[in-house]
Amino acid sequence: MCGIVGYVGRDRRAVEVLIDGLRRLEYRGYDSAGIAVFENGGLTTRRAVGKLAALEDLLKDDPLPGTVGIGHTRWATHGKPSVRNAHPHRAGGVAVVHNGIIENYRAIRQELEAEGREIESETDTELVAHLVERELRRGAPDLSIAVRRAAKHMIGSYAIAVVSEAEPERIVAAKQGGSPIILGVGEGESFLGSDIPALLPYTRQMIFLQDGDFAVIDRASVAVSDIEGAPQRRDPKLINWDPVSAEKGGYDRFMQKEIYEQPRAITDTIGTRVIWHEGSADLDLDGIDFAPEKAKAIDRVHLVACGTAYYASLLGAAMIEQLAKVPALADVASEYRYRRPIVGDKALVIAVSQSGETADTLAALQEAKGQGARSLSVCNVREATIARACDDVLYTHAGPEIGVASTKAFTTQVVALYLVALKLGHARGVIGAEELRRRLADLQRLRRNVEQVLQLDDAVRKIAHKYKDARDFLYLGRGVMYPIALEGALKLKEISYIHAEAYAAGEMKHGPIALIDENMPVVVIAEKSAVYDKVISNLEVVRARDGQVIAIATEGDTEIAEKANDVLYIPDLGEYLTALLAVVPLQLLAYHVAMLKGTDVDQPRNLAKSVTVE
Repeated sequence: MCGIVGYVGRDRRAVEVLIDGLRRLEYRGYDSAGIAVFENGGLTTRRAVGKLAALEDLLKDDPLPGTVGIGHTRWATHGKPSVRNAHPHRAGGVAVVHNGIIENYRAIRQELEAEGREIESETDTELVAHLVERELRRGAPDLSIAVRRAAKHMIGSYAIAVVSEAEPERIVAAKQGGSPIILGVGEGESFLGSDIPALLPYTRQMIFLQDGDFAVIDRASVAVSDIEGAPQRRDPKLINWDPVSAEKGGYDRFMQKEIYEQPRAITDTIGTRVIWHEGSADLDLDGIDFAPEKAKAIDRVHLVACGTAYYASLLGAAMIEQLAKVPALADVASEYRYRRPIVGDKALVIAVSQSGETADTLAALQEAKGQGARSLSVCNVREATIARACDDVLYTHAGPEIGVASTKAFTTQVVALYLVALKLGHARGVIGAEELRRRLADLQRLRRNVEQVLQLDDAVRKIAHKYKDARDFLYLGRGVMYPIALEGALKLKEISYIHAEAYAAGEMKHGPIALIDENMPVVVIAEKSAVYDKVISNLEVVRARDGQVIAIATEGDTEIAEKANDVLYIPDLGEYLTALLAVVPLQLLAYHVAMLKGTDVDQPRNLAKSVTVE
């Protein structure tokens, strides 16, 4: 999500390389920026809130001539955007930049504070600097060993770059989890970045670190090892991308890139909100007060949203109603205030918006607040209008979504609403400690399961070839899969311009059945559930009328292959999380059909990313 750049050289000013590299990563989104550069053997840091221009203004007034340094653009996760929370973070003579989440940061912070260390920021990154500095004080013979020893205390996902005044001509990097680190090999200089565009102007020879890799770069060399120091061979690759392809990370379109970013986005949204302690689990939703007495006082929940966010809210309403046992209803925001809803001061209204600027959602929120409701926003953009208007905000950490058709914003909204449902259910005494632990353990597996479903890409592409010339599609789902069917149909119609409709599968005989013939592809979400037999009955109705069935089914369901023309299997991760898995092949299907038809996948006609008028 955030940008990292590092440089070790002799002939270039580090500041110029760092600022240029960070500018090439601006498309990733950020709310603060900073650099640390060696100057006369000591580290000097400059940090600023806002765009890179603010940092550049600082550097104009006080330039840094050094030739070794690290830089970072930050999208806030731990702590609000501020100078003290901006990277790089320091502990003594050590400075660190970091992407990812240190899941056990609370325990690390308590340990460090018990030792008398002063933690200046709200971030998990500063703790990494303290861990490394502590290892150096304890006698680690060099920075590389200190970083490896510090990493043994860290649980989570991280891509870090570390510098120390004890070794002013090298940078140590490490990677674990989804955040990338790329090394650039030059002549008498070396580079480091979190994405290819930052390095392209300087070198085309790049090394991609793998999980568990630790690297040391200096002017003359790049060396990679594992956490125990054993050398690892990582050969440079020649990158011949043009600048636009580089921003897309090598993917054909931004939408495709964003579909594949979902495992990382989900991990970042879960972040450190899940707390594990000696086998038990709890949730901290960024300090949102759902104390038992306040949670039990809520007599209804209204979710208001538009488009994709509305479909996430339909799923969220089902989760809140079933897991927290409080009546919950999702409304199309543009209709909400005009139907004159009965809200009251015991209601919780949840406004869901990727941009936080959706005009209809803001108007619906104001209607509910005007009746005394408590308000919570689920939003992807810090300090957006809707976020500021609410009593509380739960940020998703999808990162910037450039494709107009939402993908990773949808899945992270559902994850955020699942966390809300679990927190409310636990606070209201509906969900016991063991059930909470089990559900959160399943949530921690979600990333790996999404990565597994993404491997269906080739199979989905073949299905897309079969049905790309269809004029109409029908999507069917029951229960929590009905919102997924709606979202799948929306994706297809948005980017391929094929007419697509979704129905609750039980409605088949109340009208949609009239549309079915041999030219009608019907996508049926038929996961194993309490209504599986009923969905299969709906599927049989389609087949009896020669409809072409594309089934999304649970792994191990061999019977459905006899009833469907094509089957895509997904893992079983429980009722609600399996719904998230089911949306991924539908995103891929829409993407591949649109690509085959030659439409503009990233900027479909007539659509805007953020609708800021009614």
